[in-house]
Amino acid sequence: MARAAVILLICIPLAACQHAGGLSASGTPRNVPYGVDAREQGVDGLLVGHRLMEVGEYDLAMKAYLRAASEQGMNADVLSAIGSADLKLGRLGQAEKVLRRAIEADERNVPALNNLGCVLMEQGKSGEARRVFQQAFALDSGQSDSIRENLKLAIARSEASVYDPVQDEKPVMKLVRRGQGSYVLLSQL
Repeated sequence: MARAAVILLICIPLAACQHAGGLSASGTPRNVPYGVDAREQGVDGLLVGHRLMEVGEYDLAMKAYLRAASEQGMNADVLSAIGSADLKLGRLGQAEKVLRRAIEADERNVPALNNLGCVLMEQGKSGEARRVFQQAFALDSGQSDSIRENLKLAIARSEASVYDPVQDEKPVMKLVRRGQGSYVLLSQL
């Protein structure tokens, strides 16, 4: 009898240590953080990313866009959003590649065209930016003020970038002594 009691006292704590198989008390898998209802639908990653872009959280927006890509696939909207985040993060080369992929996926994607134009302007490619903005403006039927302003700026920069040999000449610099041994640079214009 004493031996059975000892065995019982050993088995009861061991039974309490038994692994429950990864299920919570409700019987659902515990692979989500506490406080999250796994039965509910999550918020769209693109929507979250757009909201984060509005408040200047570009790194977090990029993560939300990548989550959207894992859920929806790399469609034109997701690629355009990722390219926009790359642009805001200063990754111009990456932004250009991603936005060109977005346009390949949907050549009528006005936001992707506009954002590609912005990237090209930042890279100093105002002629190509002008062409891209014209295409976006035509597809948008001139409805967007921001595309119109971008097009105006691209036209102004592309016309101003025509070669002017007078602008190419560098001013001649001379050193002029001032006071007790200090020198000042003066230019002859």
